[in-house]
Amino acid sequence: MRTAPTILHLDMDAFFASAEQASKPSLRGKAVVVGGLGPRGVVSTASYEARVFGVNSAMPMAQARRRAPNAAYLVPRFSLYKEVSEQVMGLLRALSPLVEPLSLDEAFVDLEAGGAAWDERSARLAGVKLRADIRAVTGLTGSVGLAASKMLAKIASEQAKPDGLVLIDPGTERELLGPMSVRILPGVGPATGDHLRRAGITTVEEIAEAGEDELVRLLGKAHGHALFAMALAHDDRPVVSDRETKSVSVEDTYDVDIHDRVRVGLEVQRLADRCVRRLRGAGLSGRTIVLKVRRYDFSTLTRSETLRGPTDDPGVVQEAAARLLEGVDTTGGVRLLGVGVSGLADYTQEDLFAQAQAQAQAEARAEAVAAAEPSAEEDVRAEPDTGPAGAKEPPAERRWSAGHDVRHDEFGHGWVQGSGLGRVTVRFETPYSEPGRVRTFRTDDPRLEPADPLPLVEPRPEEPGRTPADVEPEASGAGAPGSDPTGRAVSSPGGQVSSDSADQVSSDPASRPKSRSGGGAGDATSSP
Repeated sequence: MRTAPTILHLDMDAFFASAEQASKPSLRGKAVVVGGLGPRGVVSTASYEARVFGVNSAMPMAQARRRAPNAAYLVPRFSLYKEVSEQVMGLLRALSPLVEPLSLDEAFVDLEAGGAAWDERSARLAGVKLRADIRAVTGLTGSVGLAASKMLAKIASEQAKPDGLVLIDPGTERELLGPMSVRILPGVGPATGDHLRRAGITTVEEIAEAGEDELVRLLGKAHGHALFAMALAHDDRPVVSDRETKSVSVEDTYDVDIHDRVRVGLEVQRLADRCVRRLRGAGLSGRTIVLKVRRYDFSTLTRSETLRGPTDDPGVVQEAAARLLEGVDTTGGVRLLGVGVSGLADYTQEDLFAQAQAQAQAEARAEAVAAAEPSAEEDVRAEPDTGPAGAKEPPAERRWSAGHDVRHDEFGHGWVQGSGLGRVTVRFETPYSEPGRVRTFRTDDPRLEPADPLPLVEPRPEEPGRTPADVEPEASGAGAPGSDPTGRAVSSPGGQVSSDSADQVSSDPASRPKSRSGGGAGDATSSP
């Protein structure tokens, strides 16, 4: 174990919610909750203002609304979060070649490997500079922990929250860990914590006092040895820059259970197609197709099929997923479906027979649909000239997700505050403006269109030799949460997106968002 605090752990503060506050001047300093807004939605991230009311990550959204009825409830904008995450990760990689991303908003950095720090003083300076650079580039805040190991650096960043820096001096680790709950140690979840509590062990100091043999008896050889070492502050895990992608998957949760078997099959086909698009986007193929079905009673079934070779062909994946579905009983209803591909490779073994079969089946389905539909000429002749019965069915109402970006021909850029009953309410403001005005439109207003998110910090003309460190953090204050603009918090009316969706690239931090609950207070810049 190294003797200098040169392992850095960065955790962005309430990342999703803070990005929304920075993007929307009217929500700065207000309670903001990001997550699925359907009846079965869960909280992804809550701002610190919302946490005051007891709203935390992974909480059912219905419970969050009861606790904070006046908060702003928004649908996640993962494209924005990923863009900001890439900016942050770029700053980390400028410090060291050894950066281990854990999610969009969390990473370890080996400062010594990049020559950015070699002792306590240089490590602290690197952490202070990183926080200033993050604020200048993104307008957001992050908490930094510095220690001689990954475990301690993460504990330090938790103590630093929000918007702080904590350095753990080598030699003080045992004293710091002793009174902490056993849950602070990696690998101790609710089940292990309860098992230890029943044995009379609730703190890290009590783990050390119990001894290694007792822990092995309670938890098994591998887990017992590892936990005892961590209780003594021994953690030799290195910072690993490359994390191998193990699987690619997508899933949807539905507000209302799906009972129709045909609908379930169509949903599986749609998910398989989305999964393949993500697979191809990552330049990968896979051998094992996985189907996940969560039924009405919350029981979750997983079925898999391994092909003769890796593929990224949508027809092959769809057919395999359909075969897997045949063996699953969905009579009582389905609340979640997912399709994934594992056994990944960076090449594709052509399965000409399977591809030809899938193509033939697809063509047969297309021909059947075409035969069932009348021709354009027949359709015109069949349509009555007048009368209500002959009126065409109105087009489907456009869906507007709360918090997502829009642009109006007259009023410019804004975001959806809420929608329902054929109306959509928009607040027109940008990350660089004052809190904007609210206007309401019909959902089919042709002047209103979806838009891409704007950068959280207003772009400036590039100057030769200018780096993020040259930019004063205060210059980005307009995009930083915690400023003091006026404006009231808003609740999103009904009529929002009716399903939560998750697109996952397992073990691929750049594509996997993380939820964070809790968080402390203070702006510490000294050792605990």
